[in-house]
Amino acid sequence: MDRRRLLTLGAAAAFFPQVACAQTPTAPASLAPKPVPALKPPLESFKLWPNGAPGAENVTAKEDWILRNPGGDPNDTAATHVTDPILMVRRPKNPNGAAVLMIPGGGYVRVAVSRAGGGTDQWLADQGITTFTMTYRLPADGWAAGPQAPLQDAQRAIRLIRHRAAEFGIDPNHIGVIGFSAGGHLAGWVSESFGRETYAAVDEADTQSSKPLMAALFYPVMTMMAPYAHGGSVKQLFPNGPTDAQRKALSLEQNLPVDMPPTFLAHAGDDRVVVAENSLMLYQALRANKTPTELHIFEKGGHGLRTDGKDEPFMELWLPFAKRHGLLG
Repeated sequence: MDRRRLLTLGAAAAFFPQVACAQTPTAPASLAPKPVPALKPPLESFKLWPNGAPGAENVTAKEDWILRNPGGDPNDTAATHVTDPILMVRRPKNPNGAAVLMIPGGGYVRVAVSRAGGGTDQWLADQGITTFTMTYRLPADGWAAGPQAPLQDAQRAIRLIRHRAAEFGIDPNHIGVIGFSAGGHLAGWVSESFGRETYAAVDEADTQSSKPLMAALFYPVMTMMAPYAHGGSVKQLFPNGPTDAQRKALSLEQNLPVDMPPTFLAHAGDDRVVVAENSLMLYQALRANKTPTELHIFEKGGHGLRTDGKDEPFMELWLPFAKRHGLLG
């Protein structure tokens, strides 16, 4: 199963019927109609902000869920112009008390995510980890917080998971964060920003810490500085163009706190979308900061760490690191 396909419009629990593959005796097999994939039922979900996200006064964008490949798998979707962020929950059959906040990517222009979940959250659940996959606001949509709008959502998500830990059968001290691509940037950003408040508290959940126990960042956007910055993410974070100070403020390798959580990194050397120097730079900064860290650079895998249609074993490599740093018993 493709663990990275975090998809679906899946707000409906019904399934699309499959199209039969009938063909006339004389029709070539290649012309036979392909079955339509089923629309999977959604995971349970809840809103991040009970009374709406903060700073929406000038937001006119309308949230939408689109197919990433028009005419393709109806479960392969992305959320655009997110106005009402949610957390989707994958509960394991045999929970071990650990939880992970999973942050999908999308270049800060969309959130490549499924309301039905995908292979990664299922794999985590198979390890006994309760997984919360989030959607988040996008910085170019006019939010008062500008580029910090997604950071507000990530901080709120960790606090809310911690606040509701008993409800989900998790240990509030065993909450990690993982992120992919631009979601890796956001996962790293929330991991280093627990010491500052980015929004006014809205309820009791906001008395909780937003610090994760550990972070895992996969093929992540890290720096906003030339020559290794991902141009698309920079454009979305700073629609009017960034100053040098703004670039530096969002370059994670330049803003590590002394008590940065242990951080795992994985990237492919042939990634042409977000070059591996992003992870290399952060790894060097983490080592200089004396933060426990581990880095894996795969020879092949591109942007997504997949070779010949199969995932590289980055999650399997992450698991011992997670155990070593207390996420799992």
